[in-house]
Amino acid sequence: MHLQQTKQQAVATGGPQYYLHDLPEHIKLYLRKKGVVPLALVTPYGATKSHYFAVGRDHKMGKGGVAEAGSVGHDRIQGGGGESIGEAIRKWFRLPAGSFWRIDVDIEVRDDVFYVKPLTYRYSEGAKPKSIVRWPHPLSFTSQYQSELWKVQLGYAEKARPGVVHWALGEICRIVKDHLKASRVMHVKEPDLLRSAGPLHALGVSVGPYLGTGFDCETEFTFLRFPSYSIPLEIKRYSSGFKYQQQKYGKHELSRAVVLCAVHDHKTMPEHIDVIELKALCDYADGFAA
Repeated sequence: MHLQQTKQQAVATGGPQYYLHDLPEHIKLYLRKKGVVPLALVTPYGATKSHYFAVGRDHKMGKGGVAEAGSVGHDRIQGGGGESIGEAIRKWFRLPAGSFWRIDVDIEVRDDVFYVKPLTYRYSEGAKPKSIVRWPHPLSFTSQYQSELWKVQLGYAEKARPGVVHWALGEICRIVKDHLKASRVMHVKEPDLLRSAGPLHALGVSVGPYLGTGFDCETEFTFLRFPSYSIPLEIKRYSSGFKYQQQKYGKHELSRAVVLCAVHDHKTMPEHIDVIELKALCDYADGFAA
């Protein structure tokens, strides 16, 4: 399926717009039944909320995003506060300047939201498609799996500030040691893991204040030269303590979070929950090369 750009030069009427083409039957039927469906854009870091909506061919978007009868005749993307979804994709993935002809995407339905994942793009009809970079579980770093985004970011951070990654991983080793069974400090509490906030900040992860309700910390990732990405962070000594009893942290939030733990031992982590295991970062220090 793909987004086809139209009205490329129509700045006075909102600039480029995008029609939805080649939708699989289940997506097409869902959209045309609902009329209007909110979109979550899948960025290099994973899904994020957006101000875009998919609108069915027989509907228009009324006040407050409510579907009303319409006669445009095309399934399409609307919203964005004056910025097209193509421009949002360009910014998130740092694509070069140019006028999109089409963007191939994958769409998944979750929590009554279309999760739109960009795959390839073309700037003119007949041009060869160019791939859009993406990683599975992009924010996960565990003993079992280290995302390529994390590994490239560590090299990027070390190149920008020689020695900083070695220092940060060394500090993380010092902190996580106090939470391991072999040497656990008497009465040490789970929030003590937030001592890793300083080293993590040096690696591109800015941990927000520890909250008393809902998720633990609103946290910001700034990897490579991509825009910053905000996501709920949960603090757990062992990731198995993350029960994920709520599908979302609020009515208008996505099912997307990161667990920061000393040890990753969760056997069935939900698909869109990433894990940062401090012990895995510590173990990685021995073989790290900038």
